[in-house]
Amino acid sequence: MYFRFPARAPVSLQRAPLLEHVLARADAAACVTDWRAEAFHTLAPEAAMPPIATAALRASSAKVVGTWVLVATPVHFVAGMSSVSMAADGILDLEQSEADALAADFNRAFAGAGMRLERGRECLLLCIFDTPLRVATTAPEQILGEDIWGCLPRGADEGRLRQLMSEIEMWLFEHAVNEHRRARAAPPISGLWLWGGGATDISLPAVSGWTAGNDPLFTALGAHSHHSAAEGPGAPGPDALRPDAAGPGVVVLADWPGTAAWSQAEQLWLLPALADLRGGRLTRLDLSAGDRCFSVSARGRWRFWRRPRPWWESFRMGGEFDERD
Repeated sequence: MYFRFPARAPVSLQRAPLLEHVLARADAAACVTDWRAEAFHTLAPEAAMPPIATAALRASSAKVVGTWVLVATPVHFVAGMSSVSMAADGILDLEQSEADALAADFNRAFAGAGMRLERGRECLLLCIFDTPLRVATTAPEQILGEDIWGCLPRGADEGRLRQLMSEIEMWLFEHAVNEHRRARAAPPISGLWLWGGGATDISLPAVSGWTAGNDPLFTALGAHSHHSAAEGPGAPGPDALRPDAAGPGVVVLADWPGTAAWSQAEQLWLLPALADLRGGRLTRLDLSAGDRCFSVSARGRWRFWRRPRPWWESFRMGGEFDERD
């Protein structure tokens, strides 16, 4: 089972005793270069991970009229004296009415430009192009709180995509959706961060296991084992699925350790996983954040001499990382 939670530390750090107890008994941290690829191979060890936007499109009811697709994540930028950064909490959630309004107005404003905006599952926005794009992109969570310049699209078609992103910023500046967001004290949408692109005709691979949370890739892969819907406030997401039987799974949480929502997530996911480890129904539990991943196995319970420490120190958030014995 692979657990992933946000990549950057929140403003207020709160202790999470259960998580810290588990981390104290984990193996040495491994460096994470692409957490989605690692998590995907939990479900499909032999398969190639599909492009994130392609998976999201194939799993949605959006019309597949085009050859290339990118995820269009609404973000909030902060302008400095000489740079533009993505706010530390700059990945924004949309109401469904906002997503629909943005898609409809985008397709009017950019009509004839060889692209269109579609709403995928829930409120995920997808930008579909008539022609392929030769670009490499960066996931928005990798640049939270950072200058965006070095993370803009790069490659043979970078000019077209960078220009489009700039035009989108101007289009959104006084958009009615932002007026609605300001009225309800929500951060305005500065732009749409385009990333995770791929061809529209790639099929999704077969996976064995279940997923939880609202990540564009793992939501698209869906659940393939018996499950029941997670309910109640603080649940991991609208597509969260809880397995009725042990099996490989990926949980992507939006909430920080120590929050009330995290405590509920621990009850729903972490405690059952630990019980499965003790019972031999699960061989490994991975806990991932930022560029660190800790693995826990049943033998970890014998490391009783290790004292728990703040979880953010283990993940190098707010403190230096110490290698484990």
